Amino acid sequence: MFIELIAVFIAGFAGAGVMMLLAKITGGRLPKWLVPLGAGAAMLATGISNEYTWYSRTAAALPEGVTVAQSIESRALWRPWTYVFPMTDRFVAADTAALRPNADTAGLYLTTLYFFGHWRPTQSVEVMVDCTAMRRADPALGDGSPPVWRDVGADDPVVKTVCEAV
Repeated sequence: MFIELIAVFIAGFAGAGVMMLLAKITGGRLPKWLVPLGAGAAMLATGISNEYTWYSRTAAALPEGVTVAQSIESRALWRPWTYVFPMTDRFVAADTAALRPNADTAGLYLTTLYFFGHWRPTQSVEVMVDCTAMRRADPALGDGSPPVWRDVGADDPVVKTVCEAV
C-alpha cells in the first residue's frame, strides 16, 4: 500500500514535469493550469493502473501449489470505468500442494483456503472437500463445532480446484 502511494506521488511529479517541459518547448504558449492537470492525470492513471494490476501481481506471487480457485470482479459507482472494464478486487486460493486425505473416507480432503482482497488482510480457513459426492464442508462457527456440509456440485470453484489437483 505504501509503495503504491509513493508510485502515485512520483507519477504526479513526472506528469507535472512533462507538462512543464512541454510549456518550455512551446515557448510558454501553453496555459499554466496544464501543469497541475498533467500531475493529476498522471496520478489518476497510476492509481487506476495499480487497482487493475493488483490481482495479476498478487496471483503471480502465490507460492508453488497455491492455486486460484475463484476471482470476484467488482463494479463501483465511484469508479465508473469499472462498468465497462470490471476489475478483480478479491479472490480465493486453495493450497493444493498440502491436501490432506482423510484416512477413514476415500475422496475426502482437507485443504486451506486463502481469501485475498485488495486493501484487506488475507484470511485463511480449513475446508473439507468430498470429491466423491462433490460437496464441501464449511466451518460453522470456528469453535470446533461440526462443519456444515453443502451440496455444491462439480461446478463449485473450490471443489473443482481441489478435485482436479488430486
